[in-house]
Amino acid sequence: MINPIEKVLYTGKTHTRGGRNGESRSSDGRLDIKLSAPGSSAPGTNPEQLLAAGWSACFIGAIGKAAAALKVALPDGLAVDAEVDLGTGGTAYFLRARLNVSLPGVEPEVARALVDTAHSTCPYSKATRGNIDVEINLI
Repeated sequence: MINPIEKVLYTGKTHTRGGRNGESRSSDGRLDIKLSAPGSSAPGTNPEQLLAAGWSACFIGAIGKAAAALKVALPDGLAVDAEVDLGTGGTAYFLRARLNVSLPGVEPEVARALVDTAHSTCPYSKATRGNIDVEINLI
């Protein structure tokens, strides 16, 4: 079941040409990047890196919301290292991801509660839930 949006907060708009070896630009001009295939030496980034960057940023925001609800102070060193794998199974392509979360100085049980809550509320986590393998690790 798809949950309907009641109020749109923001719409990201991009125009992309050339696929994995092209370019993408946002409608406001704040994003203007070259794209290249994963593992190539060509200039630019790739969709997997962009997904990892967006998801990790969103996940940190979701951790912040969870911390506020639990009245937990977040450490200055809070970080998420996201890894998005592009692979094949048979003749099809698939994604797999790992979010490696660093919450230095936070008790392990509290850190686990924060990342579990974040994973249940982060829009990127919701979008991928049930569609790709995802690991959430505390490091």
